[in-house]
Amino acid sequence: MKEQVLHSTDQMGRSVEINFPPRRIVSLVPSQTELLFDLGLDEEICGITRFCIHPEDKVATKTKIGGTKQFDIEKIKGLQPDLVIGNKEENYLEGITELQQHFPVWMSDIFTLQDNAAMMQEVARITNREKEGAKLIEQIQSGFNQYKPVSALRGKTAAYFIWRKPYMVAANNTFINHLLHTFGVTNVFEKEERYPEIKPDLLSHLQPDFIFLSSEPYRFTEKHYDEFQAFCPTSKVMLVDGELFSWYGSRLKHTPAYFEKLQAELLL
Repeated sequence: MKEQVLHSTDQMGRSVEINFPPRRIVSLVPSQTELLFDLGLDEEICGITRFCIHPEDKVATKTKIGGTKQFDIEKIKGLQPDLVIGNKEENYLEGITELQQHFPVWMSDIFTLQDNAAMMQEVARITNREKEGAKLIEQIQSGFNQYKPVSALRGKTAAYFIWRKPYMVAANNTFINHLLHTFGVTNVFEKEERYPEIKPDLLSHLQPDFIFLSSEPYRFTEKHYDEFQAFCPTSKVMLVDGELFSWYGSRLKHTPAYFEKLQAELLL
């Protein structure tokens, strides 16, 4: 295909001009890295973060450019990408601003499943993988259309913990909050914004029906059950898969089946 300049508007409302099709792509976000591989861009992906873990066999061969908030700009310059893909929440403004001086940078900003579908559609378009993207989007939408929360979940509340020392939860205006509602529960902290620190006495006062301890970014384990049970003796404390509650992109194709499994476990 003859190279041309493609115009796109990213999810931060910025106009991005891309040499199309891009042949060297750097991804600054683990979930979007997995999406790019699922779109069949194995050869085009040249740089990823050290937190990009899926698909395991393929990420092992790619140049690591640091973390999502501490990426090595000089190393990225050395890769000479013709497209960098990032995310407003995951990456840091100063680094993104610097990269924008040198390369086309397309940024996502995702709060809902609809935002995710729009991101996937546009990323597929700007990477010349529209057909593959449409299939993935349809698979995800079909899965969520078929998922129905059981009536026993109606009116139940949950607290979703992402960090310990200090305790932090996912609250309003987050993708996790959107998926909690999709799952069928009400976030007990949805009157708070984003990822607030909370004190144990507030948790004890609210007494959610469920306490979800995420596998990431902090890796909660069963050893933390008693700690939270002491705060809320009547709550059901559960470990949950953080990737399936917070990763946008193609990993969402696995989330509806996980939701079915989780609700069955909660209601035993």
